[in-house]
Amino acid sequence: MTDIVAGAPPQVRTVHGTMRGAVERGVAVFRGIPYAAAPVGARRFRAPGPPEPWTGVREAVAYGPTAPKRPYAPPLDRLLPDPAVPGDDWLNLNVWTPAPGATGLPVLVWIHGGSLVHGSSAVPVYDGSAFARDGVVLVSVNYRLGVEGFGVLPDAPANRGLLDQLAALEWVRDNIAAFGGDPDRVTVAGESAGAISIAGLLAAPRSAGLFRRAVLQSGAPAALPPDAARGTTELIAQRLGVPATAAALAAVDPETLLDAQTEVTSGGNPLTGRNSFQLVVDGDLLPQDPVAALEAGASAGVDLLLGTNTEEYRLWFVPGGLTEKISRLKLRLALLKFRVPNATARTYRANRPDATPGEILGALATDLLLRIPLNRLADARTDTPGATYVYEFGWPTPVQRLGACHALELGFVFDTLAHPDTRALTGPDAPQELADAMHRAWVDFATGGDPGWPSWDARRPVGFFGHDGQSGPAVVLAPRDDELRSWEPYRNA
Repeated sequence: MTDIVAGAPPQVRTVHGTMRGAVERGVAVFRGIPYAAAPVGARRFRAPGPPEPWTGVREAVAYGPTAPKRPYAPPLDRLLPDPAVPGDDWLNLNVWTPAPGATGLPVLVWIHGGSLVHGSSAVPVYDGSAFARDGVVLVSVNYRLGVEGFGVLPDAPANRGLLDQLAALEWVRDNIAAFGGDPDRVTVAGESAGAISIAGLLAAPRSAGLFRRAVLQSGAPAALPPDAARGTTELIAQRLGVPATAAALAAVDPETLLDAQTEVTSGGNPLTGRNSFQLVVDGDLLPQDPVAALEAGASAGVDLLLGTNTEEYRLWFVPGGLTEKISRLKLRLALLKFRVPNATARTYRANRPDATPGEILGALATDLLLRIPLNRLADARTDTPGATYVYEFGWPTPVQRLGACHALELGFVFDTLAHPDTRALTGPDAPQELADAMHRAWVDFATGGDPGWPSWDARRPVGFFGHDGQSGPAVVLAPRDDELRSWEPYRNA
């Protein structure tokens, strides 16, 4: 365990063996570190087990294999590049550190999004160099996706992908000191499905003590009972002509299984609905619904940073032209389907006099699925030991009229605006000063628990990034509170 030396590749000894990384942009990086055994063969559809130890020095300069997945469907594939790395050792992670020989550095563990069927730690937007540059050890994690990780099967543990994430956090606890990190100063962070996963971890008793702070970006607590969640798995099994059991699916070639999964889950989106995978209230890892658990005080001592982007829906509505396809009649039918109070619909229309019916529906859906449950979680934590901070990201990208859409904040949080894959969503002229401010807030939260604006209380302060051209965070009290309060009859129904 040594500090970075010019010309000398850094080496670190973990409990399973010695890794040799590389020095890039002035920080040490170790990629493709196995935190659990490959989930193939006899281990397929099983809970994660420890990796096999090795002798000698293992090279850790390239990203490890990614979980089986397909690219995003057009046109999202051009906006959300999703590299795939072949191989079986999917359960791996990466570490960026300013100094492997240091001690006591804060740690941020990143759990990627992708609707539990896409994404990986190899996505270039998630490069951890800027965090290490600023004194934070950044760990990014792969986990099982789709039916392999979240299919509901009678002869396999539920929430296998979540168990993978838990195993990665246990690896961090046992090994991160060798990379300069402090296992008692861990922040776990994620976006979209990654944030939903973190909400599950916050509700899971087994995660106690594995992290001190958590960041939920554009993802709210959610889980289903097993009977309600098994439908997608059963449809995949029907398409393959086999029973919906781990024993039967384990005999199916992974690529064939992935083809069937893609056919069943294609179409729709997180806002309009589709066959999908969800966390499951399994009575073991998740003994109760995360919403109820967190509102009842689970992880009450963990500091939280949570928030949304102003126009989340635009990533799902705009590229395929759905915004224009929604007529006044379709909007009225959607309002009836989701039992949206009439007063709520009137408030949203009044605040957006020039909006199309599709834009009105998108704003309503964004708040119903994200902003309201996250604000409700913040409200439930006002008297708990852990502090809660709420943010909003409002800078509109010029790309395809996507506005302040879902996933846009990622390049700002990671300070990776210069990467071409980031620019696919932000465009070439995204404001670096906004990235400086947002990245700094995440660094400060991971380091000391304070992102730079007041914690949540009765005033409902929000750290707003991109507000009126400011780099932020500008403190806005109770933004659009008339809209939020108009949902009260819905919440209490």
